[in-house]
Amino acid sequence: MKNIKLERTQSLLKELIPTALANLNDTRLNALNVIEVKCSRGKYSAQVFLDSSSLDKQEQKEILNQLKKAKNLIKEYCLEETGWFRCPDFQFFFDESLEIENKLDKIFRTIEQEKQKRNIDAN
Repeated sequence: MKNIKLERTQSLLKELIPTALANLNDTRLNALNVIEVKCSRGKYSAQVFLDSSSLDKQEQKEILNQLKKAKNLIKEYCLEETGWFRCPDFQFFFDESLEIENKLDKIFRTIEQEKQKRNIDAN
């Protein structure tokens, strides 16, 4: 059975973190989209997955460094908004699954086009 409190915490953090990022002075951090938040069972740490669709590897590295520096500000914001006694320690990652999905879709489209082309040539 899924832990409802854990899911509620993850959902709340998924809403709060983008707002906290929007309040920061760095424009690169303001526009980041949070895709998913996964909290540990004891809620001591949270993995925050960000959208990487418009960023190259160098930009991602720079943004992760900036997020490490801003981690405490984000935690303070979450504590103020929720009234929690303690906030999870955030670890930020860029989610590559959307890029992989797009590549697979492209491969499937080319396979489908080749099948259609073969069917036309066979008839």
